[in-house]
Amino acid sequence: MSRSVNKAIIVGNLGADPDIRTTPGGTRVATLSVATNRRWADRSGATQEKTEWHRVIAWNNLAEIVEKYLRKGDRVYVEGRIEYRQWQGQDGQTRYTTEIIARDLVMLGGRGDVAAAEPYAARGAPASTGGGEEQSYEDFPAEAIEENDDLPF
Repeated sequence: MSRSVNKAIIVGNLGADPDIRTTPGGTRVATLSVATNRRWADRSGATQEKTEWHRVIAWNNLAEIVEKYLRKGDRVYVEGRIEYRQWQGQDGQTRYTTEIIARDLVMLGGRGDVAAAEPYAARGAPASTGGGEEQSYEDFPAEAIEENDDLPF
C-alpha cells in the first residue's frame, strides 16, 4: 500500500468567537471560522486581495483551549487534515462542507492578555520543543501566506 498525505496549514484571523459545543457523549468540540488573505499584483500592477474563509474543527482538549483563550480577531496558526462531509438538509437537499480538523494550533497573540502575549502551541495540550523552550511563531512572516513565490504547485 502506498502512502498518502492529507495536511492543511493556515495562518489567519478568527472571524467570530469560537462556537463551543458538547456532544451527547460528553466530548467537547469547537468550530472556528478563520480568514486568510491573499494579495497579488494584477497585470496593470494594481494590488488585488482576496479573503478565503476556512471552517476549522477542534476536538477534546484542543477545544477546551480554544474556548478558554481564543476570541474574534485573534491570529492563529492551524495545522490539520482536510475533511469533506455531506448530509441531507431539512429541505431534502444534499449539503456539502469542507473542514480542517485541527491537530495543532498556535495562538499568535494579539489581545494583550497573558495567554495571548506568548505564542501557545497545542496538540490537545501545551507543547514544547523538548529543550524546555516553547515554540514561537511570533516572527512568522506575513509574506509567507502571499502568493509571490515560485513554488511549482
